[in-house]
Amino acid sequence: MPPNDYSLRAHAIESLTRFKRPDVPWRVVIRNTAAVVLPLGIGMATGHPQIGLGVGAGALNTMFSDQPGPYRQRLRQLLLAALAAALASLIGFLIGGNLLPLLLATAICGFAGGLLVVFGTDTARVGMTSMILLMVTASTPTTLDNALGSAALIFGGGLLLASFSLVGWPLQRYWPERQALVVVYRGLSALARETRHDEADAPALSEAMTTLQQTLLGRHHAHGRAMEAFRVLLELAERIRLELTAMIELDDAVALPSSFRDDAGGVLQSIADAMEDGDSPEQAARLLLTLRAHAPSITATHGSPSEPSTRDGRSAHVQALIGQIAAAVRNADWAGSRGELRASAAETHLPSTLRGSAPWALLRASLTPRSVAFRHAVRMAVCLSGTLALSRLLDLPHGYWLPMTAAIVLRADFASTFNFGLLRVLGTVLGLVLTTVLLYITPAQPWAHLALMAVLCMAFRYLAGAHYGIAVAALTGTVVILLSFEGVAPAAAVADRVINTALGCGIALLAYVVWPTWERGRARAALTTMLDAYADYLRVLVSPNSHARNETRSAARTARVNAQASMERMRSEPATPPALLALARTLFANGNRLARTAMTLEAMIDDLAGSPAQAEARDFVEHCASTLQVISATLRGGPVMPEMPDLRARQLQLAKDVQASTDTSAAELLVRISDRLVDNIDTLAHVVKRSRQQASTDDYGVPI
Repeated sequence: MPPNDYSLRAHAIESLTRFKRPDVPWRVVIRNTAAVVLPLGIGMATGHPQIGLGVGAGALNTMFSDQPGPYRQRLRQLLLAALAAALASLIGFLIGGNLLPLLLATAICGFAGGLLVVFGTDTARVGMTSMILLMVTASTPTTLDNALGSAALIFGGGLLLASFSLVGWPLQRYWPERQALVVVYRGLSALARETRHDEADAPALSEAMTTLQQTLLGRHHAHGRAMEAFRVLLELAERIRLELTAMIELDDAVALPSSFRDDAGGVLQSIADAMEDGDSPEQAARLLLTLRAHAPSITATHGSPSEPSTRDGRSAHVQALIGQIAAAVRNADWAGSRGELRASAAETHLPSTLRGSAPWALLRASLTPRSVAFRHAVRMAVCLSGTLALSRLLDLPHGYWLPMTAAIVLRADFASTFNFGLLRVLGTVLGLVLTTVLLYITPAQPWAHLALMAVLCMAFRYLAGAHYGIAVAALTGTVVILLSFEGVAPAAAVADRVINTALGCGIALLAYVVWPTWERGRARAALTTMLDAYADYLRVLVSPNSHARNETRSAARTARVNAQASMERMRSEPATPPALLALARTLFANGNRLARTAMTLEAMIDDLAGSPAQAEARDFVEHCASTLQVISATLRGGPVMPEMPDLRARQLQLAKDVQASTDTSAAELLVRISDRLVDNIDTLAHVVKRSRQQASTDDYGVPI
């Protein structure tokens, strides 16, 4: 949507109509639903429905902590969620009848839970679950003995869900790691078959590569000899991705016959299939023989006879690609719990840009009003305590829905708060209506109601990431039926729930607007960080320390993802200056072009080792990196961009100097890549300089 056409109404329509593809595997849906429904069914069958209800409620509140990742990481996350839920429930049961202590506990829980956003979505979800359970259990205060028993049941529900999630650990020890590799190698298979791309798009597989690094190298990664093979496969995936990107960038993919590209894609697809099944990649090995058989004819016939350097350069990179794919086939045979590593690999660590800081240091750094997490934590504490006090002072029926809704809806950014609020209200209304209809046509038998609750619970888990409004409708039905087993009539207080939900959403949105953290004030910093990361990436490509390439490549990838997220949040905010949004989009699109050019440079830079062109290339790339940092400083708000070095003149001089190189294929590739690099940087400089010139005549409150 063009920036001038954007409006809050348009964003609301987009939120209501956008339906993503569900990404939750059915095995996760089934095991999560089983953890909720089975305890209740067993409790009903044995005459102890209250026990089943407590365990099922604990599983329901822990459900969304069952996320993909290594088993160790998953275990830690689920245990943390279960413990936090039990502790919040215990406090709620004990002090729910005393308003002042409860308000203090609510403020502390709200601030602590809000501050957890610094650790990411999964940990923040634990904080939100704790706030919800504190509100719900505070509505039914009880004695110490009963409180301890009920909290233990809720904790038991979390443990039950964790046991279902981790049941495959002994049998499929490396399942999460293999699945992350499968996603990447299938993506490489698709990339191998491509010949063109949209220049404004981000480099292929950026998100998948980041996920793979975090899975294989993160703090809670698995151990064992097979992990060494996985790490080798990670490094090979990076090299294959660079070679394929370079071929597309330099139009070599068009020159190669489709049969070769299909063969390469077929080998990579077979590697992915073998890793998914845990089998030996025999099919990939057979296809590799076909790929190698075609290589000599490709390198001999594809390329103009009048341009032998082009043919030689293409031949070198085709052979490099085949070698990397062959290494991937070998290591795929060694990987997994049934594999045997037959080679030694050095220990690899997660790049520093993807490693989190020490938890306490990260929290201390966030305790400032300038921190997004701190402002969110304060908003959450005030909003949660305020809505609780309001519900108690007005003696609202089913008043816990008011602070509970505020805890669910209030997010660290405006767009998410608005989206969750809108979809929460509509989903609740839809869910109450839907549940009323379904219960009317369902036999009035407990087991029939239990089966209906299972269906709704499955729908909620499956659709939560696809369309939050529809998922909330399913969740509302699940909760209504769950509470009916405790004696709460499904049709009771429908109007009260709708009113409390709408009021809670409105208060959460108001809390954000009163003390906002507008993304338009931070988008410029995210874009300059991206440009600085690209400059560092370029500089390290020609530095003697080639081992730093993984670090800087990961840093550039992370900075690009953060800039894109910032731009999307800014797009969803009201009153975002159209010129600022247009500038961000233009810089991001041209930054993607620069990223692919840099990746292409990395794929061939080692070909210059020992060549007379190496020194000239190093000086040229250093000037490009320095120029990029000047552009970044100007964008950040520094002095008006000074007279830039003439990169085009330097590129033309480089082209003349490398003609004397004995390696004409490497020289020809360097000339082509350097031409693209200058074009990328000159475009960025023009965009930033134009925006500074327009700033004095801009009428918007945010500088452009």
